Amino acid sequence: MAFSVTLTFMKTLKEVMYEALEQGVALGHFNISDSNQLNGIAMAAQELNVPVVIGVSEGESKFLGLDKMVVMVRATGKEYGIDIFTNADHTHSVEGCKLAIDAGMDSVIFDGSKLSVEENISSAKEVVDYANKSGREVIVEGEVGYIGTSSKVLDEIPDDVSSVLPSPEDVKKFIDETGASAVAPAVGNLHGMLKGRTNPALNIELIKAMRNILGNETGMVLHGGSGLADEDFTNAIKAGINVVHINTEIRIAYRKGLEAKLAENLDEVAPYRYLNGGRDALAEVVKGRLKLFNNL
Repeated sequence: MAFSVTLTFMKTLKEVMYEALEQGVALGHFNISDSNQLNGIAMAAQELNVPVVIGVSEGESKFLGLDKMVVMVRATGKEYGIDIFTNADHTHSVEGCKLAIDAGMDSVIFDGSKLSVEENISSAKEVVDYANKSGREVIVEGEVGYIGTSSKVLDEIPDDVSSVLPSPEDVKKFIDETGASAVAPAVGNLHGMLKGRTNPALNIELIKAMRNILGNETGMVLHGGSGLADEDFTNAIKAGINVVHINTEIRIAYRKGLEAKLAENLDEVAPYRYLNGGRDALAEVVKGRLKLFNNL
């Protein structure tokens, strides 16, 4: 079943995430560093008539600006007539999450995956409590298990990526004790793309067990989507994943598109005449992923 949303801009991110789970599809989450990338993602979402989430990591938000990003995404939703949401991706401090909430982000990810279980839970709970006092609905997502941090092309799996995956009980404990709306568990995934080969397959049975113990009210988010086989995405969504993050793939497409466009005319200096090369290349990758995630 295709995922379609009435474009009234009245639904919250939580409602759209729940609808995705009910329909057996997943929201696509894509990171940006500039408005050109945002336009490419919006073009793809508009063509397919599906909602989309726009994320910025701490590095990306520092480059772009949180306040600017929120306003820009909202304006883009109005311009393209799409349901589009904002997310502060992989925020490693409670204070950083609070700044993102104050800026108007629809969701924030507290990444305490390198902390002890106790520290991760207590810090995530502090973020949830702050979000609950904001006067609006903010999705707070936490991470359980460590999958690395590199959104780039990798020669090998990083040594610091944990080989021990969290159990369904670990994930349930995190949600119960923090009150978080969503969780990003380690299920065999990793950030970044392995050079010349697909990333390791996901543990689909573990995803199923996690979804069964969590029920349908909690979002389950797959990070490190770049480099996975299409079958892994499809099976993970069927098992209960309802949001999928993509970054490295679109970074590569964007750069290659820019390089190809610049190569057509090495003397061109007007940015709007070559930036569209990156935008269009990125849009094609996003469109392909959105088709897959939404069974189109």
